[in-house]
Amino acid sequence: MKKPLIKMILFGIAGAALGFAYYYFIGCRTGTCPLSSNPYIMTGYGFFTGVIVGWDSRIWRKKQEQ
Repeated sequence: MKKPLIKMILFGIAGAALGFAYYYFIGCRTGTCPLSSNPYIMTGYGFFTGVIVGWDSRIWRKKQEQ
């Protein structure tokens, strides 16, 4: 695997853990909040947010320039 891909996966896993932690500690307990009342949705949003944060656009730009 290449370094940018590993970085994105690690950031995604960290984001998923933070998304689940948000659901567990802060999330909506009544079930009326569509995002924070479901652990799967919050974990998924956390994962994708982590991937976006870990995205290294410089690597992809170099490939496009060549």
